[in-house]
This record gives sequence, structure tokens and C-alpha cells, in this order.
Amino acid sequence: MDNSPHVRFQATDRSYLALLKKGISQIAGQVGFQPHRLSEIDLIVAEMASNLIKHAGGGDVLVRHFRTNDNSGLELISIDNGPGMTDPAKMMEDGVSTTGTLGHGLGSIKRLADQAQLYSLKGWGTILLVRIFRNPVANTPPGFEFRSLLVPKPGETLCGDGCSVKLMPGHIKLFLGDGLGHGPEANAAVQAAIKAFRLCPDHRPIDIIRHIHRSVNKTRGLVGSVVVYDTQTRQWTWCGVGNISTRLSGPMITKNFLPYNGIIGMNLPHTMNDHVLPLERGQLLVMCSDGLQSRWDHLKYPFILRYDLTILAAALYKDYARQTDDSSLFIGRMQRDYGGVS
Repeated sequence: MDNSPHVRFQATDRSYLALLKKGISQIAGQVGFQPHRLSEIDLIVAEMASNLIKHAGGGDVLVRHFRTNDNSGLELISIDNGPGMTDPAKMMEDGVSTTGTLGHGLGSIKRLADQAQLYSLKGWGTILLVRIFRNPVANTPPGFEFRSLLVPKPGETLCGDGCSVKLMPGHIKLFLGDGLGHGPEANAAVQAAIKAFRLCPDHRPIDIIRHIHRSVNKTRGLVGSVVVYDTQTRQWTWCGVGNISTRLSGPMITKNFLPYNGIIGMNLPHTMNDHVLPLERGQLLVMCSDGLQSRWDHLKYPFILRYDLTILAAALYKDYARQTDDSSLFIGRMQRDYGGVS
């Protein structure tokens, strides 16, 4: 799945519904759905927004169209700070309601969507993840699972944060960058960095950062981190410049990587080193920009790692996003030994 930014819509009362449905319909139209599928997406959006307003006192809907190697689709994430649910799985069934309604909302979303997951904690709120694909979804063997959440600063249309993943024989290469400031110039800087990252032939994070540095010297600059997994040595290697937070946590070892001071494209430290950590089964990699508070903790959410990693990204965004800058999260997990892809 690609790592395009999300568009944030607010659903705080019914006056927003027409604007929300129109905006999401325009995004869905970019995917190329058939007319009957667009009508079903309208129904999903209406039920999602209605649930936010009726049961949670309002909330946010994050939306993006995405592409995979052989498919495309629409991703919807609703986030609220409402009363939460004691039995989310039961609430996804038709006919179940806590407010005396017919209880068809969540059940109809589950039927119409290709993927739907609901995570909720009593007294904390609820996250609903929905994906609709243009073509039938094929089951793929487990490998390296990764998800991203990119949200522009409120009031901006372009996101100054960005990330990229390169899956290749022998290596997994990951990049998360944050263009200085926000808006179009920050977006231009991070997109130039992503282009350089994708073209760079090097395998050491420090060399990749230096390659990006040389490639973006005509932009305003950015901060960024690169993580590389080597299938031969079964090790993670990291290097970063600026305030991108990177944490690799597993059953035995948890490591917070401390980036070097500097700005990619303007001034790099003269001395930098790659940092190495061995692979552990079940290891979780989390990277985020300073659009999130620094003291985030993914362990506070019971059983959340049983869900799609987007649910965890949305939970961290919900609780820790500053809302004064672009926000970005990248989360990855090795589901089995990764031997590369062709």
C-alpha cells in the first residue's frame, strides 16, 4: 500500500454532513469506482458520520485514496473521544444498538466494505477503519506489514511530512521525512527527498541520508530518518537527522534511536554512524514526526496489536497529535522471515 497523505474532515454536527459527503465523494472518484460502488461508499460515509454525531458527540474522519501493486481503493478512518464500547465485535453485528435505533449502521458498513475493523475502549473513544478496493482483494502471504498515517496541519491542503518504503531482494528500506515548516515548500522538500530515497542504490542508512542531502540542497531542507533491514544479517540499521522519533520494540529489547542535530539539504554533522539492532520475532517499528508529542506510548492500548497497524497509528494520532503542525506516523512489523521480493 502506498503512503499518500490523508484528508481530514470534521463531523461535529449535522451541518457538516453535506460537505463531508461531497469531499469524500470527490476523493473516491479519483479511484475509478463504478457508479453502484460510489453509491455504496456514500452510504458507508453517511453511516460513519451519523454514528460519530449520534453516539460520540462528533469526531474526525481521515480519508485517502491509495494504490497497491495491482489494486487501488479508498481508506476511511473515523476517530472520536466518545464513551466507547464494552463489546466492539458485537456492535458490528446487524440489529445491535445502544440507543434504541434499528442498529443497522455498523453492520451495513461491515457488509459493504472490503475491510472493516472497530477498536474501542470504554471511556476512551472509538476508531473505525474501513477500506474499499476497486478490484477483488487477493490473499497475500504474510511478510513485512507496514502502515502510514499522514495528516497536514489544520488549514493546509498539502502535507510537509512524507514516507516511503522500498521492498527489494535482500533489504527493506524505510524513510520518514518532515520538511521544514509546513505548506507547499515543506511538501516540495519532502517529495524531493522521497524521490532521492527511491533512486538511491546504497544500503547503509548513513549513505542514503547523504545522498538525499545532496539531492535536496535547492529546497528549504528537512529532517528525516532511514531504517534498513538486511535479510542476510537479520539486523535493523538506522540513522537519522533532526527530530524524527524512531522506536524499535520487541519482547527482549526496546530501543529509542536518538537522531543527530542538523538539517538534511543544509547542514549535516561531519561525523555520523549507523546504529544496529538485531531482529526479534514480533518486533514493532514506530517512526513519527514532531507533529506528535514525544512521550507517546503504544503499550497503553490493550490488544491493539491484534488489529491492522493503521488502528494503532490512528490511536497514537488521536491521543498525541499536537494539531499545530503536519503529523506523520509510520508503523512496521515483521510477520515472518523476510526474504525479499522480485
